Amino acid sequence: MKKRIIFAVMFLLWSSCAFAAISEDVVQAAWAKISKADGFKTVPITYEKDTSPNAWVKFKSQKDFSVHVTKGLMKILNTEEQIAGVLGHEIGHVRLGHYNKGVGRNIGWTVLGYALGRAGGIAQAVGSVGMNLAESGFSRGQEVEADDYGTELLKKAGYDPMGLYRAMKAFADNKYVTQPNGFNSHPPTARRLKHLMDKAKEVRGN
Repeated sequence: MKKRIIFAVMFLLWSSCAFAAISEDVVQAAWAKISKADGFKTVPITYEKDTSPNAWVKFKSQKDFSVHVTKGLMKILNTEEQIAGVLGHEIGHVRLGHYNKGVGRNIGWTVLGYALGRAGGIAQAVGSVGMNLAESGFSRGQEVEADDYGTELLKKAGYDPMGLYRAMKAFADNKYVTQPNGFNSHPPTARRLKHLMDKAKEVRGN
């Protein structure tokens, strides 16, 4: 009985840690490592109070940009490698020249098609559909390219390449998903998760 109680307490402690929101210190640590590994300019992170999970680069040029992370994103992620994967994805968009191909305004990660409906929150999302679709300037192909870049960058920075996959899985677990739809710039979640897992295994070498 005593062993069972100890195990139960340990499990509760583990659960509370495993699903805790990440702090600004964790985001800063991830950003420092991932940007250094890429040779990317390490500008200060701008933290947004927005409760929707998102991260984006406000881009004007390779030398003039800012990086933004919302409190909503920090709330659903729980490890440094996950936010490093998201930030690596954003670096990928810049490095791959996606902003130079017709994208010149603030482009968010658009969180797996969040504007097209979170379970139980369709009505709340409807008003922002037009805005998010208008700002979602990356193609599905570019999103996949940025996913691949971020996954490779995770390993280069010393993280598990599964970090971006796990971040994406956290979105899915919290009901932020993209369904197959001609209006979505982001690939459908199930397909994207499979690609991310396959890519991470490739980068790992297993």
